[in-house]
Amino acid sequence: MNIDFLIKRDVLIIYLSGELDEYNAASAKHRIDTALDKYSYKSAVFDLSNLAFMDSTGVGMFIGRYKKLSRQNKKVFIQNPCFQVEKILRMSGLYQIMPKIKNEVI
Repeated sequence: MNIDFLIKRDVLIIYLSGELDEYNAASAKHRIDTALDKYSYKSAVFDLSNLAFMDSTGVGMFIGRYKKLSRQNKKVFIQNPCFQVEKILRMSGLYQIMPKIKNEVI
């Protein structure tokens, strides 16, 4: 799992690559939380264009980050999921709290 961060127009973009599963979710959570606390931004976007796989542990990691950001009144979005990850996001209902946006919005 690789995670990169970019600030663009008051938006923290979090790029996830690889697999987000029970084996690396805790590490991903720690790295993302560190960045969420470090940077100054108004909203966050998880770019999943290079995320090849995600299981229910990944869904839990996203819900935790959503709760953390919503307590700070920051909006959270998802963009560019692959077909397999898209299925998990839809089935889990994650789009109800973290809407999917198009890449051009940012």
